Amino acid sequence: MTLGFPSVEAAQAWQAPLYADLAGDVNVSFEFFPPKSEKMEEQLWSAIQTLTPLAPKFVSVTYGAGGSTRERTHNTVARIAKETPLSAAAHLTCVAASRAEIDEVADAYWEAGVRHIVALRGDPPEMGAKFEPHPDGYKGAAELVEGLRKRHPFEISVAAYPETHPDAQSAQSDIDNLKRKLDAGATRAITQFFFEPDTFFRFRDTAAAAGIDADIIPGIMPVSNFAAVQRMSAMCNTDVPGWMGKLFEGLDDHAAARQLVSATLAAELCRKLYAGGVRDFHFYTLNRAELSYAICHLLGLRPVATNAV
Repeated sequence: MTLGFPSVEAAQAWQAPLYADLAGDVNVSFEFFPPKSEKMEEQLWSAIQTLTPLAPKFVSVTYGAGGSTRERTHNTVARIAKETPLSAAAHLTCVAASRAEIDEVADAYWEAGVRHIVALRGDPPEMGAKFEPHPDGYKGAAELVEGLRKRHPFEISVAAYPETHPDAQSAQSDIDNLKRKLDAGATRAITQFFFEPDTFFRFRDTAAAAGIDADIIPGIMPVSNFAAVQRMSAMCNTDVPGWMGKLFEGLDDHAAARQLVSATLAAELCRKLYAGGVRDFHFYTLNRAELSYAICHLLGLRPVATNAV
């Protein structure tokens, strides 16, 4: 018993200023998507300019279903590599492309100075359709990783699914597939987003038990639009806790309040992951900087001097 508190731990939790004791000893990375319009391009580059001073380990740019954003992804990644001090990573998938076509894309990235690929199986162009590999293409991400390694000495990140990929036969087969991707030469795995820390810790323990010793980076999705996140979660097999819905109730017409709730939830998730030893975080920004910046600030990160975007 300490000054009326039931334990020393409770006393410390009460007395310590929230987040103030975090050392800022974390690495962060940010994910963007290629813009579809001039206005969206302005928003993207505003977000990049805001987040650049936080010195992320890398930033990545997504690749649309069926390669639908191939050119825009390449242009965005190449511009980041050319005009900013950031390390740019390009998403690349197996969908609707032969090995020769994928090799050509990989070569173009290498020539543009891009040295990091996020290698994914990818989603079919039609929502809900079953993935079918191209007759002359890679059958999945493990083969893609192997092919990229033979082509150039890329740094390669792959995806991991704490709540199991929707197409996986079982949780174990999903873990086995992750191990194949890493054994093929991937550097690290980045997880699908999730909303409770135990989800990540259980997955990390399961992966370790399967002999996976590569870094597994938690993917963090700040929830700015709860209905949209519910739809995304349903598609990727992510559980949305009931308590989260209650926290967003009644906020449909209160955008600023939603932002505050969202930042609080994501920052608390990161704080608990930090307490469990996590020091790397990957943020799905949706091309908006404010939430990710606020969370990074709470984790102790502060701007460093960089060249302007």
